[in-house]
Amino acid sequence: MADGAAVSLKSRVSEAEWATRVDLAALYRLVALHGWDDMIFTHISARVPGPEKHFLINPYGLYFEEMTASCLVKVDLDGNVVQETTNFINPAGFTIHSAVHAARDDAHFVIHLHTDAGVGVAAQAHGLLPLSQNACLIRDQVAYHGYEGVALNHSERERLVADLGEKPLMLLRNHGTLAVGSTAAEAWIGIYFLERACRQQVAALSGGREHALDAPDDAQAETREQGKAIGFVAGLAWPGALRQLDRRSPGYDA
Repeated sequence: MADGAAVSLKSRVSEAEWATRVDLAALYRLVALHGWDDMIFTHISARVPGPEKHFLINPYGLYFEEMTASCLVKVDLDGNVVQETTNFINPAGFTIHSAVHAARDDAHFVIHLHTDAGVGVAAQAHGLLPLSQNACLIRDQVAYHGYEGVALNHSERERLVADLGEKPLMLLRNHGTLAVGSTAAEAWIGIYFLERACRQQVAALSGGREHALDAPDDAQAETREQGKAIGFVAGLAWPGALRQLDRRSPGYDA
């Protein structure tokens, strides 16, 4: 059974691993704070610094609002637990994450969500439309992957990473959203913009596609270029996100 009151691992792991644990726990808490969690389902993972190719992911059974740095489970690329713990992980969750981590050297953090708006847009044939500023900023950075059922089949990994390519964001058809980042901040700002764009699209289409106004072509082109600075914005937003957690969801760094 997953245990949210895990004994602190701070003195038992390297400083680099502990910092990664704290950042990953913060991502889980932020997702919960924004109402983007799905009970005990979906996952966020992080690569542990070092040559071992180890990764951190949530213990199956904990809600995102309960996540702490110490309760996260360390696994290898095949999902085998490589630390002493009574917790276990969801193998379906790590199928997607292991694929991205293995294929992308820059994929230090991977966020996957099942929000209503994200699934809603992922289930629309036209995908993300240029209906909002948020969408125009990131639309060129979004990849798509077709639905193949619950992600238990390891053969899907090759197709998923081929579809993702070098892009930082993905809509998994009929399934949800995904963001990749070299830092927790980059992954967070990416999923934030994508989720906001999806929610705004669902709102805009509530009156029918024929009444929704696409952004002008010139404005789309201009905003697409501006969206390339999203990494800079991530560095500005992340410290504030952590301060927000300290006020509203303390304890993630335990």
